[in-house]
Amino acid sequence: MHLVYPAVLAALLFCTGIYGVLARRNAILVLMSVELMLNAVNLNLVAFDVWLSRTAEEKLHSGQALTLFTIAIAAAEIGIGLAIVLAVYRARGTSDIDKLRDTAEGHEPDGPDSDPAGSDRTEPPAAEKAEATA
Repeated sequence: MHLVYPAVLAALLFCTGIYGVLARRNAILVLMSVELMLNAVNLNLVAFDVWLSRTAEEKLHSGQALTLFTIAIAAAEIGIGLAIVLAVYRARGTSDIDKLRDTAEGHEPDGPDSDPAGSDRTEPPAAEKAEATA
């Protein structure tokens, strides 16, 4: 088999993964797209390892060894990623990436009733002044 077939398949898988990362808003689907991209890299590693071992007459198979390391790293990444997504889902009630913009502690979301000047103002608002004088 020519090297072109797995290389084209890996390029298609990688492009599909990039589309999934850029277009999807669900965190689990983004993690699945990252896994798809890693599998495309694994396919390239194995294909080029077989191609280079035929031309160089070596039996080291370093591409396949790197693929095993990549699979182990991907398994750890998906385990930690799913744990983080589940913790965020339990805390916020959604796994939509657009709605998870404000994740810093103590950061109040910018809403219609939020104060644009911040919480460091020295004068109380007019309603508090009216209560203080009454």
